[in-house]
Amino acid sequence: MNALRKIIRNCQQTTLLIEKQATEQLTLKEFFTMRFHLLFCSICRLFKKQSGIINELVKQLYKNATFNTQTLDAGFKTTMQNRIDNELDR
Repeated sequence: MNALRKIIRNCQQTTLLIEKQATEQLTLKEFFTMRFHLLFCSICRLFKKQSGIINELVKQLYKNATFNTQTLDAGFKTTMQNRIDNELDR
C-alpha cells in the first residue's frame, strides 16, 4: 500500500507542476521531475495534453471576447453613497 501512496503523491506533484508550467517557468529540478514522471505515467501524460487544450481554449475565448464595460451614473452613485453613510451613522 505504501508504493501506491508514493505513486499517487508523485501524480499529484506532477499535475501541480503541469499547471504551474502553464503560468510560469519551472525550475530545472521541477522540470526534470515532471518529465521523468511523464515518461512512465500515461495518466499524467493525458492530463498534460488535456490541460494544454483547455488552456488554449480559454486563451482563445478571452482573446475573442468583447467586454462591455458598464458604469453607474453619477446620480445613482451619490444616492447609494448617501444611503451607506446614513446606515453607518446609526
